[in-house]
Amino acid sequence: MESHDQFDFWYAVNNSHVIVPPKRQLESFGTTTIRYHLVTEMMDAVNQTRIREGRVHAYKPQILLPSSFMDSNLEGFSEEQAVRYMAWLQRFEKNLTILKYGFKIRKEEIQTELVYRPIDEVLDRLRADVLQRDQPMESVIRGVEEPWEVCLIKLMVEMVERSITGNASDLQRDPNGYHAEIEKAFSEAARDRSKIDSLAALLKSRNLFEHYEDRFFSLVRVG
Repeated sequence: MESHDQFDFWYAVNNSHVIVPPKRQLESFGTTTIRYHLVTEMMDAVNQTRIREGRVHAYKPQILLPSSFMDSNLEGFSEEQAVRYMAWLQRFEKNLTILKYGFKIRKEEIQTELVYRPIDEVLDRLRADVLQRDQPMESVIRGVEEPWEVCLIKLMVEMVERSITGNASDLQRDPNGYHAEIEKAFSEAARDRSKIDSLAALLKSRNLFEHYEDRFFSLVRVG
């Protein structure tokens, strides 16, 4: 990264503030969609504020166990240091949970509006609107005009910091997400009897029908 680009990046990071954070953490077993309102002040005009609205899609976090990169090269380590480091990882592997997060900003979802009002006034109005709607995955961010995408990285870093403990706990209990998927299917089948066949197919596809057999037939008998 060029020095000018580094300055722009860190300028954006240090001048981005999440005014209204999403209320829920990132999903442990699926994609999370966050609707954002990014508010920036136009630098070449007085009392002109740009509002960008769009969505960030955060992918399901993945567990990376140390064994998955045991054979990779460790740049900057001497051979002796690398051997010691790998031995330490192997020793404490069961106690280490490393999560990989990814997200995507879809350009086609972005809408922009230029408002001829001071930025603080615009932020106050947006904050009130978002809090009144009470949508759990909606956010308001105060950022910079360029590079504005970095302001969304700030949002996602804060979301990961809030979510990582819960995500790690969920994924350790249910690494494949089968339990969460099956619980959702049971709930849907209890509300809608037409979904019982889909529940049975799911249990069989996961090779877990025998494990849930008593519960499944109890649900069938209730009907």
